[in-house]
Amino acid sequence: MNADLLPVDLPTTPALALRGQRFDAGRPAVMAIVNRTRDSFYVTAGTDALEPALDALASAVASGADIVDVGGVRAGQQGEWVDVATEVARVRPFLLAARERFPDLVLSVDTWRSEVLEAIADVGVDLVNDTWAGADPDLVLGAADLGAGYVVSHTGGLPPRTDPVDISYGDDPDGVVRSVLAGLAAGAQRAVDAGVRPEAVLVDPTLDFGKTTRNSLRVLRATASVAALGYPVLQAISRKDFVGETLDLPADERLEGSLAATAVAAWLGATVFRTHDVRATRRTLDMVASIRGDRPPSVAVRGERKP
Repeated sequence: MNADLLPVDLPTTPALALRGQRFDAGRPAVMAIVNRTRDSFYVTAGTDALEPALDALASAVASGADIVDVGGVRAGQQGEWVDVATEVARVRPFLLAARERFPDLVLSVDTWRSEVLEAIADVGVDLVNDTWAGADPDLVLGAADLGAGYVVSHTGGLPPRTDPVDISYGDDPDGVVRSVLAGLAAGAQRAVDAGVRPEAVLVDPTLDFGKTTRNSLRVLRATASVAALGYPVLQAISRKDFVGETLDLPADERLEGSLAATAVAAWLGATVFRTHDVRATRRTLDMVASIRGDRPPSVAVRGERKP
């Protein structure tokens, strides 16, 4: 009996182009998280002091970060309320120092407020990470005016800093996937219509936001369908609650689960990964890219025929 090779479907997305750099299946991007907050859900990621944040930045770059995403407000409803002035005071000095120290680094700002983007317009931000799905419709216009990229997210209609409660997408188990696909497609088109370059539009299924753990697992499994929308895919998986609930683990024990989910999403076509754990994520993504055949091994001498 002859064994036939089964075809392997390897979804890909168009390359992401920011600051003269190109990220694709052969060079997936690691987006390091630097939170300028005192109340991050994963405490080692958050600091409101500038020098420790810059130390974290340098460590992330040395560990293989391609993009650094800085935010000044905790995503969920726990923790302190942060007004616009405080958010600007947290992110602006960091971004200025980061641009001076790493001129070629892709810098991203995590905000849902157009006023914050206006206040940092002179910094040279490359990407606007709008994790609240256009809650401020002027934010995408601001990104376009700056020539920056833009992250389209899906929150199930929840307003900023709202944790999910009694979430339902109907009786169809894939109802959440259909909502994600429709929302991301519409948001990406709005971004392009606003003037954002298509190759600078990222779509993010936004796991945990407006979703139960079962919803997030279903959406993660459907990453190939998100990739089929025709835009680079961002997956923000790192140490999230859906990982914690799936394995019944606290945030500081979720690394392995996060990396397993990262590998699956990378195999299914995601290109950019937002993470607290840069070195481990970098190695995971490079290994997946090589297994897929999109990246050559760094070294390949074992058993090779010598010329």
